[in-house]
Amino acid sequence: MIAVPTTSGTGSEVARGAILIVDGGRKLGFHSWHLVPKAAICDPELTLGLPPLLTAATGMDAIAHCMETFMAPAFNPPADGIALDGLWRGWAHIERATRDGSDRDARLAMMSASMQGAMAFQKGLGCVHSLSHSLGGVNPRLHHGTLNAVFLPAVIAFNASAESLQKEERMTRMAKAMGLNKSDEIGPAIQAMNARLGLPGGLAEMGVTEAMFDAIVTGALADHCHTTGPRLASAQDYRDMLLQSM
Repeated sequence: MIAVPTTSGTGSEVARGAILIVDGGRKLGFHSWHLVPKAAICDPELTLGLPPLLTAATGMDAIAHCMETFMAPAFNPPADGIALDGLWRGWAHIERATRDGSDRDARLAMMSASMQGAMAFQKGLGCVHSLSHSLGGVNPRLHHGTLNAVFLPAVIAFNASAESLQKEERMTRMAKAMGLNKSDEIGPAIQAMNARLGLPGGLAEMGVTEAMFDAIVTGALADHCHTTGPRLASAQDYRDMLLQSM
């Protein structure tokens, strides 16, 4: 199997995951080393025609991968280095790629960030993906990368007090990669970036209601990313993050 990506977001060309949406509307995830392609051809020329909104949503997916895997507490310095460099590339170029789809340098940086995020997230992810996987199952029409972008600020605020992040100054290191002065600027910077990219400002704009929370929380607690973040979220923690993301 040779993978040739035409978006810069999932990084599935170097990952062991696959998603199927079946006739009943359920979104099923599969993980197996047999799904890893034997080769990946990453040609940013193939993304030049990607529409702006899809460029933004898939780009924030790649950025979310880099950020969440860097926050994951598992010991894997090579993955951390790849994720931090991918975050720098993605954050510095996503607006350029969205504003001008013919910008080859920006498209190259986003394709690299996408690949790097997926190479690194073999280490683990966290609550962003637990929530987006679950909500994507409740309503498969919602775009995964867009959900990640919306959930990131609330999850970053939740993770901030984790001992593993403070011990190695991971929040400060992410802020530096994003060109920010302090770690508490990360969440607001992501919200501002989402707005500039034309992405939804919250879940309510995507048709999500509080009546869906029970199903989302149940799915998040059962998700394979639930246990790999720097803090283990409770059902109430997930509800709080959902409310903050509305």
